Amino acid sequence: MDLVLHVLEHALSDTAHLVPFLFVTYLVMEALEHTAGDKLERLVARTGRAGAFIGAVAGVVPQCGFSAAASTLYAGRVISVGTLVAVFLSTSDELLPIFVAEGAPAGELVAILAVKVVIAAAMGFAVDAGARALGLGGDGHAHIHDLCEHDHCACDHESPVLSALKHTLTVTVFIFLVTVVLDGVIETVGEDAIAAAIAQNPTASVFGAAVAGLIPNCAASVLITQLYLSGALGFPALMAGSLVSTGVGALVLLRTNLHAKENLCILGAVFAIGIAWGLVFSVSGVSL
Repeated sequence: MDLVLHVLEHALSDTAHLVPFLFVTYLVMEALEHTAGDKLERLVARTGRAGAFIGAVAGVVPQCGFSAAASTLYAGRVISVGTLVAVFLSTSDELLPIFVAEGAPAGELVAILAVKVVIAAAMGFAVDAGARALGLGGDGHAHIHDLCEHDHCACDHESPVLSALKHTLTVTVFIFLVTVVLDGVIETVGEDAIAAAIAQNPTASVFGAAVAGLIPNCAASVLITQLYLSGALGFPALMAGSLVSTGVGALVLLRTNLHAKENLCILGAVFAIGIAWGLVFSVSGVSL
């Protein structure tokens, strides 16, 4: 019973801090849909190609909120797929606060975040370019109303605040339920066992850290960062794991975006990019 209560408490804590991010994101989207109309679509069309850089910079802010917000914005086609990938790759979650709390050198932290931003922006631009070349970039218009149809709400006939609350509640419940399952698995298996599996050897640690980064929970970034600071993981593995780690952004994407195959392609691309850069740093011997 104590384990169940602990898991529920932890899941509630992990989910609760996302609610403001989700609500504000949905509220802004609803307000834009109700008031901006064609102006929003023209704005998205004009700024879309610069979105990857903006997303890369925004993603390094601690906590999972920006990745969750980006997933929602992408589901409504307010941002491009490259911008979403950039946010996912640069998302820092708990990396920054743990570095500060452990008293790690500030220069090392700045260097890590800078590398993440550069990689995220470059990969985001590349993904957008590839999507345009393949004709997969969408029609350049925002489709915020699609989210309303998916959640079966009457957004056109109610206030933006009420619509935002409904969307926020739907996504929050989904995240909470999945987090309960994930926290239960982590508590049962044990973080020490997961850490030992990740840190077996330098090359395997890149893949192990990337797999750990797939866990749609802020616990992934905590585990990877602590292993790095303790010396159990090297810089290549840290980069692989932190690039793949999206916090709960992946959960929000799966819940809000209507295209399942597209979601899998996006998450698969993030995973592949994380491993590729981890291996590049490992082979080249780059470290901080």
